[in-house]
Amino acid sequence: MVPKMTDAWRLRIALALIFVVPGFWTVNYLIARLYVGHIEAHMLALLRLSVALSILLPFCWAEIRRGLPLGRDEKREFLLLGGLGMWICGAFGYIGGQTTSSVNIALLYAISPVLISLISARLLKEPCGWVQSGGVAMALIGMLWVVLKGDLTALGKQEFPPGDLWILVCVVSWTIYSLRLKAIESRFSNLARLALITAGGIVVLVPFTLLEAVVLESWSLTPTGLWYVLLVGIFPGVGAYFCYIYMQQQIGAARTSVVLYLGPLYAALAGWALLDEQPQDFHAVGGVAILLGVYLVNRTTSAAPRVKPA
Repeated sequence: MVPKMTDAWRLRIALALIFVVPGFWTVNYLIARLYVGHIEAHMLALLRLSVALSILLPFCWAEIRRGLPLGRDEKREFLLLGGLGMWICGAFGYIGGQTTSSVNIALLYAISPVLISLISARLLKEPCGWVQSGGVAMALIGMLWVVLKGDLTALGKQEFPPGDLWILVCVVSWTIYSLRLKAIESRFSNLARLALITAGGIVVLVPFTLLEAVVLESWSLTPTGLWYVLLVGIFPGVGAYFCYIYMQQQIGAARTSVVLYLGPLYAALAGWALLDEQPQDFHAVGGVAILLGVYLVNRTTSAAPRVKPA
């Protein structure tokens, strides 16, 4: 018999995942810069979810079948979460990545943890003391230091191209998704809930994928595009979303959102390893500040309200 996992171990796993999830998302960031010419944005998002659902269903179909039929409110909830977290944060991000820079994307995504922290403290009654507030500020400064290459005065010089509007919609959508995921309880386990949200995202994506193909007159999917689909389906599609749900239940929405600050650091390391982009001094300085901020935000995690996994 497998021993029951204690709350302390759940907490340790959630804290460790803070440093794993950004790596899964970095795969998505890299593919967003490489997919053009191999597959269209909505098709990439749709096939990504299809791969993810095919991986998830064998492990949770029996539970889902026992819970069928779904009530009207449950159907609406899974469609809403699928639209917010899978359609908008998927296809819109791929579209925005074509016409904006990684600096602007990182700056805009930095808004999400701030929004989540503030709203969580108000609506979800999650604690956010001075130490945690200082950690958020430290992580934000570190993130800015990385994306602005060590020159904070460059912030006012940034020009925001049209693609930033797509990314801004993603930021707002992810904020709502994260808060609703935490606030609304589900009778399904983490795995089954993720599968149902993924299915909701597929339902939402199908008509927009067809519309995209008709308007662009493109149904192309190259062998390279197929590899991209598999990568984003496995890592950000399954790994990142499941870990995010688990982390929110253990350490809260505000603290979980801090993983977004690790994105620029991981992207810099991935660019160095895969695209031969050499790391600079500002990567080291910003990375230290980001990691220190993550530590400060999570050092009092035991006081956070937690919902035990179903």
